[in-house]
Amino acid sequence: MARVLIVGAGLTGSLCAALLRKEAPPPVHLTVWEEAGDSGGRMMTARSPYNPQSTVDLGAQYITCTPHYAQQHQSFYDDLLALGILKPLTSPIEGMVMKEGDCNFVAPQGVSSIIKHYLKESGADVCFRHRVTQVNLRNDKWEVSKDTGPPEQFDIVVLTMPVPRILQLQGDIANFPGGTPELPEADARTGSWRHFPIFFHLELSELGLGVFSLG
Repeated sequence: MARVLIVGAGLTGSLCAALLRKEAPPPVHLTVWEEAGDSGGRMMTARSPYNPQSTVDLGAQYITCTPHYAQQHQSFYDDLLALGILKPLTSPIEGMVMKEGDCNFVAPQGVSSIIKHYLKESGADVCFRHRVTQVNLRNDKWEVSKDTGPPEQFDIVVLTMPVPRILQLQGDIANFPGGTPELPEADARTGSWRHFPIFFHLELSELGLGVFSLG
């Protein structure tokens, strides 16, 4: 059975896990490691310890679907709307810039409910407080070390954390087959980094997978 590790339990990591579960021929064992104590990444939702119904989104507060993304990813929005995970945003938000053709949505149970939905769909083993420090090639496997506990070996490693964190990793990842991946530059206007999955593999074709971007 092929073992696949996805590093990062934000939107990119959770959706990547769900798509791999759907598209990869079985048997595949999916594992997600997240360095924080919960899933969400930049789409984190906090709950009051006194009232679980009282929530606040600490990252994205609403989702904007542009005409371009609607054309590419309409099925994702349709599924989330049908399940009640997303609902149309009907009230204006102070400071929100509306552009022609844009549709805005909110998540009634908190924006992190989107991530939790995709993680549940993936059936992956999700481990929190696992901070990856090294990725090395050992006997035709990727040996992944974290800050606590022994290293583990995987057939495929998918990195979905922000690029600055990827650049901090040590080990053999700069010498993996195919050369060093081309990493994007920070957005000149916002200083932020675009999230996208980077696959480290030996023979990805053996699983029938393709490298894709979620950006």
